[in-house]
Amino acid sequence: MGFTEIHERAIARKGGLDALNALLPKPRPDTELEARTDDRYLSEITRCVFKAGFVWRVIDHKWAGFEAAFHGFVPAYWQQVPPDVLEALASDERIVRNMQKIRTVPENARMIMDAAREHGSFGAFLKQWPSEDQAGLLSWLKRNGARLGGNSAQYFLRRVGWDGFILSHDVIAGLRQAGRLDASPTSKKGLQQAQAAFTDWQQETGLPYSQLSRILSCSVES
Repeated sequence: MGFTEIHERAIARKGGLDALNALLPKPRPDTELEARTDDRYLSEITRCVFKAGFVWRVIDHKWAGFEAAFHGFVPAYWQQVPPDVLEALASDERIVRNMQKIRTVPENARMIMDAAREHGSFGAFLKQWPSEDQAGLLSWLKRNGARLGGNSAQYFLRRVGWDGFILSHDVIAGLRQAGRLDASPTSKKGLQQAQAAFTDWQQETGLPYSQLSRILSCSVES
C-alpha cells in the first residue's frame, strides 16, 4: 500500500487536511539536538523511564521536584553517585519513589558520558545518527542504557526532536493494515519491518518520519 491512501484516510477521519496538519509534530532543526546539553538529555530520559507504566500527568506534575531531587541531572555526577544518595531518593517525597527506576539514572548517565566522550556531546551523537536507521539507534539505546526498551526510547527521541516514528497501538495497527508488519513489533524483525515501511514512505512523500508516524496513527479507526 502506498502512503497516498493512508494519508487520504487520515484526512477523512480528522475532518480535512488543515485539521490533520494541525495535529502533526513540527520538525525541528538538527542544530537543536547539538545545542541541548547533556543534563537535559538525562532529564528527558529519566522522565520517559518514570512515565512508562505510570500515569503521565503525575510525573509531569512532580517534575520540578524531580529536577530538585536529582540536582539538575548532571551526568558527570550521576555516573558515579554514591549508593547512599540513591537510597535516600527512595524516601524522597518530591519524586515517585520507585527504586528500580531511580537506579536507572546512574546507568543512563554513564551511557550519555560514554557517547559524549566519543562525539563531543550526547546531542552530537544523536545528530549524526540517521532517521533511516532508527531501528539501529533503538537497539543501541536498549543495549547501552537502562529501561530504554519498548516505547520509552521512542518517546524520548520524539521529545528531544530527533525525527523518528513511535510504535503506538494505532501505528502498529496501521502498519498491519498496510501489510507492512507481520512480526511482533517488539522483536528485531518487527522493528526492522517498521523501519523499512517508514523509510519507503519517507522516500515516497518527503515527509519527516515523525509526521508519517502521526498520519498513520490518525488513519486507523479507534
